Amino acid sequence: MRILRNYFLKEFIGPLFLTLGVLTFVMALLGNLNRIADLVINKGVSILSVLKIFMFMTPYIVTYALPISILIGILICMGRLASDNEIIAIRASGVNLFSLILPYIIVGLVFSLALVLFNDRAASYAHFAYRKTLKEVGVKNPTAAFEEGVFINSFQKYVLFIYKVDQKKNKLYNVRIYEPQGEDKPTRIIVAKSGEFITMPKENSVKLKLMNGTSDEPDPENPTNFYKLNFKTYFMNLNLAQSQDADKIGKKPKDMTIQELRNEAARLRKDNIDPAPLIVEINEKLTLAFSCLVFVLLGVPLAMITRRREKSINIGIAILIMIVYYPMFIGCEALGIEGFISPAIIMWTPNLLLGSIGAFLTYKLCAS
Repeated sequence: MRILRNYFLKEFIGPLFLTLGVLTFVMALLGNLNRIADLVINKGVSILSVLKIFMFMTPYIVTYALPISILIGILICMGRLASDNEIIAIRASGVNLFSLILPYIIVGLVFSLALVLFNDRAASYAHFAYRKTLKEVGVKNPTAAFEEGVFINSFQKYVLFIYKVDQKKNKLYNVRIYEPQGEDKPTRIIVAKSGEFITMPKENSVKLKLMNGTSDEPDPENPTNFYKLNFKTYFMNLNLAQSQDADKIGKKPKDMTIQELRNEAARLRKDNIDPAPLIVEINEKLTLAFSCLVFVLLGVPLAMITRRREKSINIGIAILIMIVYYPMFIGCEALGIEGFISPAIIMWTPNLLLGSIGAFLTYKLCAS
């Protein structure tokens, strides 16, 4: 039995690490080719600095590449074993199929637990180092204070959250601006569907033009209370002097560890600000890690059902699974950020759904 288990694992390890290396390189290079070319050609950045940037972006890419590599490795390995009738021969000799699948499940669980730690520490640190390196080499937009998907709390009076920023067109989409009033007082909130920003370098400030939204305005008779004001256009001035530091760069949620995200979420709750994007990020780190186990549960039975040894077909099956999983994951992430459903529940939906399907198929195969 030990010989069979080692044989199965040996067949799996080779495709796994080969796919991981190729995927990581391709995703890092192709996904950032335009930026790297712009750094070298237009910005005059040295090759050494570009290699440093490339190195720091790699751990974050592994977060996505490892689960996909496990899926492809499982499909290639089990597909070949099934197509060569080795699975049938092993079962005919009285070996329980689940005892051969169990090592893959254990490997998937080990990779998932390891990736939890990797996502929390290595990927978070590397993503932050990547952004700091970009700043060090001078690649910094004057309006970098406006980053999407971040609670921007470096302004004196306001906390901003912007879902999408189009730097080229100076456009903002789904803007939320919070103005904490202190303990035991309601937080003033301004919400706009879209907006524009105009930098004023001489005044070291930015003018925000918000469109189609609502604003909490103080009640003249009781300033501690607010009433809702609908607006088509709303103007605000923000001082950039307090939002930028020549030597420091603020952390985005993807740069934070799980504990840092929890601490920041607790701080926002004290100011009556919904920390849903931070809770989503915590659960994203965990769910992406446990997708390794999900892909093992799904990949093993699918490979045995299709019984195809051709790598192209197995990669095609993996792509189909990814087409289902990742759009579902992104959709759940959007629902969690908007606060429609609890992030702690919605972010686990893709894993629970596909994992249940994989567990059911595995049970049916082993029981047949």
